Amino acid sequence: MVNSRAEMEIGRYHWMYPGSKNHQYHPVPTLGDRASPLSSPGCFECCIKCLGGVPYASLVATILCFSGVALFCGCGHVALAGTVAILEQHFSTNTSDHALLSEVIQLMQYVIYGIASFFFLYGIILLAEGFYTTSAVKELHGEFKTTACGRCISGMFVFLTYVLGVAWLGVFGFSAVPVFMFYNIWSTCEVIKSPQTNGTAGVEQICVDIRQYGIIPWNAFPGKICGSALENICNTNEFYMSYHLFIVACAGAGATVIALLIYMMATTYNYAVLKFKSREDCCTKF
Repeated sequence: MVNSRAEMEIGRYHWMYPGSKNHQYHPVPTLGDRASPLSSPGCFECCIKCLGGVPYASLVATILCFSGVALFCGCGHVALAGTVAILEQHFSTNTSDHALLSEVIQLMQYVIYGIASFFFLYGIILLAEGFYTTSAVKELHGEFKTTACGRCISGMFVFLTYVLGVAWLGVFGFSAVPVFMFYNIWSTCEVIKSPQTNGTAGVEQICVDIRQYGIIPWNAFPGKICGSALENICNTNEFYMSYHLFIVACAGAGATVIALLIYMMATTYNYAVLKFKSREDCCTKF
């Protein structure tokens, strides 16, 4: 057996100094025997892996959806109450004339509560579904594999999101109607306040007939407000708050539509990739 040079030197040392035989020799580990700190995944690598599984599109859509629905429901609820107060005080003094409108507005306020609750749950479900599909698409974890049931659920969310997107387009258009009505009243008041017409006899001939919008019947009294009385309405806090709250509610509905469009793109893409991967897996098995 051939000894290495290091072992020969140790033996020579022990022959020259017999007392040193009691000492044990501990070989120094080489760099190859030591575990490199870069070979095992650290905290940074784990964080990068976790961030890679975050569905950023679904996360942005969820934040935008929550913000839009909150603005639409909160501002719309208060604006509807202010609209009823303006109608009762100025345009329809008889309660029976706007009784149907009051019931419809009260029903819409209850519908707003339901919309807020539904979209809160639906946004959380879509965000969880986004985490699942993103992890399955990128294959970050071994337990996240695509299955027929998972693809079926993803397809159901794609269809439901498309339906809700079309429905919210209608809600967005409907929320622009009160903004148009209040804008017409506000622009008429600005004409009355302008220097060309202020103080002239023609001011009292500038009127707004709320009955032409169809929200109160034609026999409602007075139904039409003119001149300085209309200017006083525009200066009230109810009109100012309701007008701006309807604008914010319309903007919230638009933000919700954009959020649902992002949901559509994200869910459709994930569903298509999962379906493609499932076909690949079937082909590789055979």
